[in-house]
Amino acid sequence: MGDFLLELFYILVGLLMYMVGFFVFRDTTHKTRFGTTAFWVILGSIFVFGSYLPGTVVGVMLLVIGVLTATKQVNTGKVDMPEHNFTVEQAKKLGNKIFLPSLAIALIVVCVAKFTSFSGVVAIGIAACVTLVFTLMLTKAPISMVAKDGNRMLQAIGAMSILPQLLASLGTLFTAAGVGDVISKGIAVVIPEGNIFLGVVAYCVGMAAFTMIMGNAFAAFSVITVGIGVPFVFAQGGNVLIASTLALTAGYCGTLLTPMAANFNVLPVVLLQTKDKNAVIKHQAFVAIPLLIIHILLMYFWAF
Repeated sequence: MGDFLLELFYILVGLLMYMVGFFVFRDTTHKTRFGTTAFWVILGSIFVFGSYLPGTVVGVMLLVIGVLTATKQVNTGKVDMPEHNFTVEQAKKLGNKIFLPSLAIALIVVCVAKFTSFSGVVAIGIAACVTLVFTLMLTKAPISMVAKDGNRMLQAIGAMSILPQLLASLGTLFTAAGVGDVISKGIAVVIPEGNIFLGVVAYCVGMAAFTMIMGNAFAAFSVITVGIGVPFVFAQGGNVLIASTLALTAGYCGTLLTPMAANFNVLPVVLLQTKDKNAVIKHQAFVAIPLLIIHILLMYFWAF
């Protein structure tokens, strides 16, 4: 059942991307109409048919998407933006109720993951569908708004929408390529043998830095743990559970500091139409850097 639901959610995501492609194709004023349409149709096809297509075919499709993006053929077209007066009126009407869908999706994910045998990914899909219905009931918005706002959001994200999938695969790719071993040899030259504190610093800072590069702490975790965590922390007697947990959350400090984490740091800027593209990152830096230092201290005193 879990596999069936997961496949269903992937198909729904793909259909949403098909819808965006349809909206773009209808927009005859779009300056890169055909390229942008092709991007969304190809990406949607990967989600819908990815389980049935050979890996080579999916790879070629990704290369085509890359070429379209590199040649600046993926752009935002005409989208239906809500009027300012309507937005203000709805904000006053709903008040703090606007936060209920966000709380609901988190609560449903936790409940489904904890009290059922479904995986976390399936739990997120279930929560998203249930919360969508709840949001429509709460706001009394027509179901057509799902299509309009979905189109507006995905077009605003643009090519960045594929980053989570690509970055997640990098962790496996780098591990298989032996990047962890290369990092380990390089760190061994700098850190004196048996120096626990410097090993902890390297592990935490390495997680944050590699997460900044990859945009995903989960992808960075396997590489940095193999290259730094195992030889310089675990081998020195560090508690594996405590050290690895803190290393992963140290990676999240890097998430706060990188545009590669597009869904966290680029999407808000695009949706809020902020002039400074790094505005979110600049504000988060005042939290991320002290938090990384705290992680180093916690790992040093708690894991040993």
